[in-house]
Amino acid sequence: MTDQPAPRYQRVLLKLSGEALMGDQAFGIDPAIIFRLADDILALRAMGVEVAIVVGGGNIFRGEGLAKAGMDRVTGDQMGMLATVMNGLAMQDVLEQRGLEVRVMSALSIPAVCESFIRRRAIRHLEKGRIVILVGGTGNPFFTTDSGASLRAIEIQANIMIKATKVDGIYNADPVKDPAARRYDQLTYNAALDQRLGVMDATAIVLCRDQGMPMMVIDIHAPNNLVRAVMGEPVGTLVTA
Repeated sequence: MTDQPAPRYQRVLLKLSGEALMGDQAFGIDPAIIFRLADDILALRAMGVEVAIVVGGGNIFRGEGLAKAGMDRVTGDQMGMLATVMNGLAMQDVLEQRGLEVRVMSALSIPAVCESFIRRRAIRHLEKGRIVILVGGTGNPFFTTDSGASLRAIEIQANIMIKATKVDGIYNADPVKDPAARRYDQLTYNAALDQRLGVMDATAIVLCRDQGMPMMVIDIHAPNNLVRAVMGEPVGTLVTA
């Protein structure tokens, strides 16, 4: 019997945008997507991979959008952080239904709902085989959940940050609007910044670059893509120094 190849990455941080959870719906969470994600994460745990997840909240609420319409930006961002908590709790429930141990840890203090984020405790949860869902962004306004994901990936000493999106990598133009857009298999952080490719906000990219955190952008809708990415297969765009 042939031994299964070992995963390339032993501890990963998965960044899930609210839009990725929404699927083709106009609002909320597409059950088919969250169930399939749970199956992929279950498969990763079966291989011994430690998994942390940062979730966005754009499928429920976007603080920046309301700020442009006149709402106080700090208030809007705080509402957006609370939306990430709702997504995190939904993800926790689906994962626990599959027999996984899960901890939701928030940058905002909500002790009746979830744990507060403490770096050493988060790492200990991962070492014990628990899935750690990180919500509330950074706990501060004006920072995106992309920046929060970069920060948390560095803090928990992940081997890679995987950003799950609706496209299969980073392109030199919007592939929806430009059929001739070219996909990158690999890219440097500086190239992503210089070309303003929009893969993540600049703060998130600079954090990863300066701390040597590799990042991969994959299509979350493609079956088994997450597992393939963790095994080291070229399923998206890898961004490194």
